[in-house]
Amino acid sequence: MMSNTTPFSVFLIDDDDVACESVSRAFKKYDIPFPIITAQDGQEALQVLRGEHPSKSLQEPFVILLDLNMPRMNGFEFLQAVRADPLLAHCIIFVLTTSDDDNDRSRAYAENIAGYMVKSAVGPQFSRLTQLLQSYHSSVILPGKHYA
Repeated sequence: MMSNTTPFSVFLIDDDDVACESVSRAFKKYDIPFPIITAQDGQEALQVLRGEHPSKSLQEPFVILLDLNMPRMNGFEFLQAVRADPLLAHCIIFVLTTSDDDNDRSRAYAENIAGYMVKSAVGPQFSRLTQLLQSYHSSVILPGKHYA
């Protein structure tokens, strides 16, 4: 049986500083070894993913945690841009948002997300989020480098 020993990075795309800090604290509290890279909105996230950001970079493998409600480029616009780009379409994206609206869930799943989580439902101090990421890491082997 193979196990995944390569840690992945977590790319957190969220304009809410409190949410970003809460995720970071949860990683520390539950001893999650994955580095977190952040972006404030979809535009900044695309710059990072395309290697065009002046100070942030992201190494593969990684998973994305995406908020839907952000300024400049929201989560849905980001999803459409990523899925339309052959170099980015492979990205593994989990939605982590405040929206519990069924229309938002359906719309997000139509863009081939890996999962949809409502922030208020992921447990105290994001405990369920950390469990999900740990389980995902130990169960799934991601490619170290994606080739389009």
